[in-house]
Amino acid sequence: MSGVVILILIVLFLVLSSIRVIAEYERAVIFRLGRLIGFKGPGLFILIPFIDRMVKVSLRTITMDIQPQDIITKDNVSIKVNAVLYFRVIYPDKAIVEVENYLYATNQISQTTLRSIMGQSDLDEILSEREKLNRRLQQIIDENTEPWGIKVSSVEIKQIDLPLEMQRAMAQQAEAERERRSKVIHADGEYQAAQRLTDAAETIEAHPIALQLRFLQTLADIATEKNSTIVFPVPIDIFKAFMKEK
Repeated sequence: MSGVVILILIVLFLVLSSIRVIAEYERAVIFRLGRLIGFKGPGLFILIPFIDRMVKVSLRTITMDIQPQDIITKDNVSIKVNAVLYFRVIYPDKAIVEVENYLYATNQISQTTLRSIMGQSDLDEILSEREKLNRRLQQIIDENTEPWGIKVSSVEIKQIDLPLEMQRAMAQQAEAERERRSKVIHADGEYQAAQRLTDAAETIEAHPIALQLRFLQTLADIATEKNSTIVFPVPIDIFKAFMKEK
């Protein structure tokens, strides 16, 4: 009787151990006697004890930090660049069979691609055309990881560290550019003001009464300020009638 109980317990243990449950974001790659038979999930499925082996693979998007890389740009500037890689597994069976460790392999190909692309670019291009470089990185890394069943969705350059000498030089360049713009704007303002004064002088020359109207307007402005002294400019032509001709 005890032998039957033991046998029942063994069978029950084997049945329970053969039952597997995979979450919605996971897949189980199944090997039967060492041979790949595909992947299963999500949900409940049964494995053959001692014959089937299961490897879980997550299908969620993975965020991987690409370590800072020391790079010499095309114009011989030494910089340090790091980036962030977003990818996910599309074919779990390929991710397990085609490469030993798809996470490590993806990280290594990302590092080498980052060094290669940055080394082929000038510093100005790296600083001003990040979106273009991000697309190039994404395209190249995706092409290299596609045989592993991996889809790279995005690559973002996160930080660019410049040497202190280059930072000071760029700060001086930016300050000189701001000073140049300030002088250009000031000179343009002076030119426009001179042009307006020239137009006003031509108008007054064509219409002398405009000068008298301007005098009266000035008096009105002074009177509103409650000044006790009013200076009224009088044209010298008024006094010509009182001057004796020699």
